[in-house]
Amino acid sequence: MPSRPSLGFLLAHPAHLLACGFGSGLSPWAPGTAGTLLAWLSFPVLRGSLGDLEFFGLLVVSLVAGVAAANRTGADLGVVDHGSIVWDEIVAFWLVLFLCPGQLLWQAVAFALFRFFDVVKPEPIRHFDEKMKNGLGVMFDDLIAAGYTLLVLALLGFVLR
Repeated sequence: MPSRPSLGFLLAHPAHLLACGFGSGLSPWAPGTAGTLLAWLSFPVLRGSLGDLEFFGLLVVSLVAGVAAANRTGADLGVVDHGSIVWDEIVAFWLVLFLCPGQLLWQAVAFALFRFFDVVKPEPIRHFDEKMKNGLGVMFDDLIAAGYTLLVLALLGFVLR
């Protein structure tokens, strides 16, 4: 993988700051996990101040902004889906947390499942990760991982009833 961008790169353009998850993507260890942790930590703050419709609007705006930011940052780094680009994990995990039960155990299971699907990339995640080489592709494969996560959580909820 290409080297991690510097703090100077992060601050050089607002797209870099967003795409790199406000610095969480600069983590020397597992930047995708760091971005997902940032999503988990920031979720209660955002969710506590926004209603359902407002939060859904935030997700849509974050997705659209993420496509543009990932596109710009990937181009500037010379790697479309550079490991430091973690806004895709953040937005996708916010979606998971928005639709998952609010208890800590459910959120922890959601975290583990989301990271599993994001790392392993079962089909069709792998297909979109390999074929869509632009900001939309960067964001889209994580949305599919979020979908898989929510599906497994729903199945667990059904079985544990």
